[in-house]
Amino acid sequence: MLKNEIYIVTGSTGGLGRATARELASHGATVVLNDLGEEGESDAVTLQEEMEERTGSATVHLGDVTEMEYAEELIDDTVTKHGRLDGVVNFAGILRDSYLTEMTESEWDQVIDVHLRGHFNLLRSAARRWKETAEARSAGRSFLTVASPSAFGNSGQANYSAAKAGVLGLTRTAAIELQRYDVRVNALVPIAHTQMTEAFLDAAEYPPENVAPVAAFLLSEAAAGVTGRTVEAAGDGVGLRSNPEIERIAFEDGGWSLEDLADRFEATLGRQTSLDRSETQT
Repeated sequence: MLKNEIYIVTGSTGGLGRATARELASHGATVVLNDLGEEGESDAVTLQEEMEERTGSATVHLGDVTEMEYAEELIDDTVTKHGRLDGVVNFAGILRDSYLTEMTESEWDQVIDVHLRGHFNLLRSAARRWKETAEARSAGRSFLTVASPSAFGNSGQANYSAAKAGVLGLTRTAAIELQRYDVRVNALVPIAHTQMTEAFLDAAEYPPENVAPVAAFLLSEAAAGVTGRTVEAAGDGVGLRSNPEIERIAFEDGGWSLEDLADRFEATLGRQTSLDRSETQT
């Protein structure tokens, strides 16, 4: 189904990146494996050798996606080497968990840099290339961002939650702007056992291999017409998360006063106006 397609997978040596790279290659795609490290040290080289022996074509491109210059180089080199770029998925990520009152500036900056800036760098670089070549294409292209349940709030992860919520906003805006160039942008919310989640997710119940086909589908032309959406993959399930919307609205002629809101806030907008602690993410 993906024969002759060219995809970039960043964070390719992590559990989700590795599984997705293998899934794409198993359907005939050529995968550009991105990760940090030097050529002789990176696990991406080992993965490349394995994929070429077992499934198909893979190349390695090492560098830091938080650097705009490198992101542009990754996109340009891929198109120069392979003649096209059909999709990108960004699994590059880190955690620096801490309670808000204890979080350092560095812990905040590092997580925002990797997760949010990394997505922006890659998306802008790919979008510019795709815009230039839109008229010459008969098929669409796809960018798959990677979010997290923590985007909806999770104790001890103010930096990670903010970054992943930002990724969702970036996804929706990019989908609107790039639709005219036949570029689809969707967000994947994976729930899987990886190095980042091994403390609380069971490997047998939530293998990254169950997420990989969902990522491959969203990247492929099989998902033509699907854009601006947030898709969750967990274990044997796949779900579509709704975009934020107004739950309730109340009107007052002439506008609301502080006193009116104090008297009637719960009566007009409902009793469930505070965060339900049971809804926080793990």
